[in-house]
Amino acid sequence: MLYMEKLKTKTLDFLGLKKSIVAMLLMGIFVGLGEKMAERFLPLYLIALGGTPILVGLLNGLDNLLSALYSYPGGWLAEKLGYKKALLVFNLLAILGYLVVIFFPSTYAVLIGSLFFLSWTAISLPATMELISAVLPKHKHTMGISLHSMVRRIPMALGPVIGGFFIVRYGSIHGVQYAFMAAIFFAVIALLVQQYYIEEKPRKTAEEQQSKKHKRFSPNLRNLLISDILIRFCEQIPYAFVVLWVVNTHKLTALQFGVLTSIEMVTAMLIYIPVAYLADRSSRKPYVAITFFNFAAFPLVLYFCHSFVSFVFAFILRGLKEFGEPTRKSMILELAPENAKASTFGTYYLIRDVIVSLAAFGGAFLWQASPKLNFLVATGFGLTGLLFFVLRVDPTDHNA
Repeated sequence: MLYMEKLKTKTLDFLGLKKSIVAMLLMGIFVGLGEKMAERFLPLYLIALGGTPILVGLLNGLDNLLSALYSYPGGWLAEKLGYKKALLVFNLLAILGYLVVIFFPSTYAVLIGSLFFLSWTAISLPATMELISAVLPKHKHTMGISLHSMVRRIPMALGPVIGGFFIVRYGSIHGVQYAFMAAIFFAVIALLVQQYYIEEKPRKTAEEQQSKKHKRFSPNLRNLLISDILIRFCEQIPYAFVVLWVVNTHKLTALQFGVLTSIEMVTAMLIYIPVAYLADRSSRKPYVAITFFNFAAFPLVLYFCHSFVSFVFAFILRGLKEFGEPTRKSMILELAPENAKASTFGTYYLIRDVIVSLAAFGGAFLWQASPKLNFLVATGFGLTGLLFFVLRVDPTDHNA
């Protein structure tokens, strides 16, 4: 019995599973379930209500735009209110958006409601990162972020299955409405878990708040941002066309593409914890460099794939792009000023995602010219970002 208690304690310490972290992970699962089970089927809902493909495209564009724009206010609110109250506000906004869709079954109501519930992950991410930074010691930051990234994949897998059941059972309109009702139920559970189990750290004094006026982006953090933008261009230029390359060009089935996507997700989930353990015990830079290399290599490897087996290896490589992603987020937190981590994190993502949103448009023109050009240009951006990161970023120097 004593041995089991010691083993339990060691496991909890190893994973950094403090009460607030467990509550954060549960909150991510519950809110994520609602997000994925309802949002994924909104295009069907729009068409069933008489909407056009243009409205579906507008909704998708709105999602990408809000993901970028919401990062900064998410960070600002987290610092203004504290991460606990900020997460409460974000959850209530999502519930408000769900209610709009449920009570007003029209295409315009979907677009209005989506302003409140789309991109919950983006607006809540800075607050979540500040919570991890405040609750866990520095040598456990990567582990906490890795657990958050891993747990987020649970609703990604389960949410569409539950939402699909509602649609098969009740049709496109009522099925989506019932899915949103279930999303509210899960969001309320998340609220209760969050309010009862997340512990808020003491608020900063007025003097500490005033000290935020100093420069937030050190040269090192700025260089990390530049390299990250280049890497995301590498990712986004071919992103929307991967399924076309696999299914249309090489005649694999949609089911096979689904299997490839699952292989990517499983690969990512398997590496999170071991890499987090190693990264927290050594320099973070090599792990981020490996991740950037995997980003750069994927488009090139994909171009030379012609069979299902070869695509399996490509998608394993795509899953390995998560190798150092939590480590990169840890670097952002460490390079951000001590009293402005959430807002700095939000600003970082705002700048990055607004600029990178241009890559999707550029990728379309490159694809029209030729898939080969699309993949090669993407690889060029990836290698440039990797080289810039290796030469210009020193995570041990917070002032440079």
